Amino acid sequence: MKSIFALFFCFFAVAVSAQELAPDAQVKKITGQVIAIAKQDKNIRAGDQSRLNALIDAEVLPHFDFSRMTALAVGRNWRKASPEQQAALTSEFRALLVRTYSSALSSYRNQVIEFKPLRVAAEDDDVTVRTQVRQPGAVPISIDYSMQKTASGWKVYDVVVGGISLVTNYRETFIAEIRNGGVDGLIKTLASKNHSQEVGAGAQPG
Repeated sequence: MKSIFALFFCFFAVAVSAQELAPDAQVKKITGQVIAIAKQDKNIRAGDQSRLNALIDAEVLPHFDFSRMTALAVGRNWRKASPEQQAALTSEFRALLVRTYSSALSSYRNQVIEFKPLRVAAEDDDVTVRTQVRQPGAVPISIDYSMQKTASGWKVYDVVVGGISLVTNYRETFIAEIRNGGVDGLIKTLASKNHSQEVGAGAQPG
């Protein structure tokens, strides 16, 4: 499953103007470019976590609307948070996803990605790009990307893998954390998790 989640980020890891292509065409083009890079980069193949983190932070994340993703993941408690708390939540959530999926990216092998047809009208500003990942000896897994057209191009605000929404999956955990320790408690938990992952990654050889 880690290699499947890797595809969540990897298709955006080469900067391409989102305004040049339709959302599905953009996904398809960048997927091929990123897979080629992942296969050729000897440091990535060797498991260089810091290199992966830097790649994702610089090239992938600008294509995601983390403010909206974080607000959706936090749910109704988002409106109760102060601007400072919202900024902290977004920052920690962003860091959490960087470290989660940088490790997943290194486990990519030779999955085949199929792209479903997408019809986008000029006035459409919210679409779902549907793909299916096929692996030898395994049941195909669907990955659907919820994308919104913004002033700076198409941005991803949710990903549904095998019917499981990334945003919804985190929401259940976030609600429980806020119930127990408030918004500050959630921020503290995320910061602690990010710190422990950073220390762990730093201790790895490579």
